[in-house]
Amino acid sequence: MEPVTIHTAKTQLSKLIEAALHGEDVIIAKGRKPVVRLVPIVQGGFKFGLLAGQIDDGPNFLEPLSEDDLRLWEGDA
Repeated sequence: MEPVTIHTAKTQLSKLIEAALHGEDVIIAKGRKPVVRLVPIVQGGFKFGLLAGQIDDGPNFLEPLSEDDLRLWEGDA
């Protein structure tokens, strides 16, 4: 793609974004001097279960404490 002027970029920004997303080289020029390249940002997908099997469930805070833990908690070591 030929470089486009700032004025053209302002009026056709959506079209230029789509062109960049489809792999075209979009360059914006100030007068005849190229000053900016429009490039897409690579989107990293969020993946559920990334640590599956590597961590346990952790403590269940709704279960009552054992007698030993309760004495420690109350300061009766």
